[in-house]
Amino acid sequence: MLSFLREGFGNPSSVHAAGREARAGVEEARERMATAIGAAPSEIVFTGGGTEADNLAIKGALRKLRGNGNHLVTTAFEHHAVLDTCSWMVHQGFEQTVVRIPPSGVIDPQAIVEATRPDTLLVSVMAVNNEIGTIQPVAEIVRAVRQAAPNAVVHTDAVQALPNIEVDVRGWGVDLAAFAAHKIGGPKGVGALYVRSGVAVEPLLHGGGQERGLRSGTLNVAGVAGMGLAAEFASKEIEARRDRLGGLRDALLAGVRSHVPDVIVNGEMERRVASNLNISIPGTHGETLILLLDRAGIACSSGSACQSGALDPSHVLAALGVDESVAGGSLRFSLGRDSTEADIDAVLEALPAVVDAARRAA
Repeated sequence: MLSFLREGFGNPSSVHAAGREARAGVEEARERMATAIGAAPSEIVFTGGGTEADNLAIKGALRKLRGNGNHLVTTAFEHHAVLDTCSWMVHQGFEQTVVRIPPSGVIDPQAIVEATRPDTLLVSVMAVNNEIGTIQPVAEIVRAVRQAAPNAVVHTDAVQALPNIEVDVRGWGVDLAAFAAHKIGGPKGVGALYVRSGVAVEPLLHGGGQERGLRSGTLNVAGVAGMGLAAEFASKEIEARRDRLGGLRDALLAGVRSHVPDVIVNGEMERRVASNLNISIPGTHGETLILLLDRAGIACSSGSACQSGALDPSHVLAALGVDESVAGGSLRFSLGRDSTEADIDAVLEALPAVVDAARRAA
């Protein structure tokens, strides 16, 4: 990234030498991103983040298809980048069906099929839930949708998928898939949208016609380069990451259960990414737990980390049918490349006093 912030500061749309150098960096990143997810480079559109990618996919596809139908399907525990975008499209005259989620946190493909209609234009189902880490059967869902609503476009918010699971957009069969750089060790404020060859999307931004006319605006070359390299690393580290973080996560859960016997695990453990542990501690408030843990040098979340510091009860846990009093005491621990056994030990050492204090304050 530094090479493009220092020496190679050209505009990638320019034809002079500095511009060509910047363009070469963008195209190298595009190839890396495509290889990481099983796509062709021409199917990658760089954006300003995962939220923009979701917006471009949903709004762009529905606007392009309008006139062929008026209905979209999504699920109750999608990221707000999807839920709020779908709600906005409802205000533009579209109809929406929101599929309920079982307590396991894993979607039944049949439930998606039952929500479709002859006029369904788009189905959006995330690949991995951002709060509880459950892995969704994307390929099965796509196959079921193709039979029930063959004209519908299928979108997946795959922001939490890479680097936690193998991503193969062609194998999944999806038409559109959103990604964010900062979830794979890249810079914040950069994302990508996979647009399957032949799928038509109307742009949200108009101007210089960059990214094949789908996303106008001068690209963040350094950020794009960082995302491309991060995607390459992430795709190669999935198995090793899964084994290492799975061991740390299981040790954390065992330790939590020994200190807090009445702890509740939110969502199914069997179909969950190794980096995620979402629990509820009865008799506590999540914000109190977060502040006490932060004071002990431990950073975690309650619900999504993307809602501008909001500490409202998690819509994901509500979608799973978790009682509000239990959901209010939820914690989401996320493990990553730098997580160590010492980190797990530090959490478990601090937790008993934190839980006692939080229960007294409740």
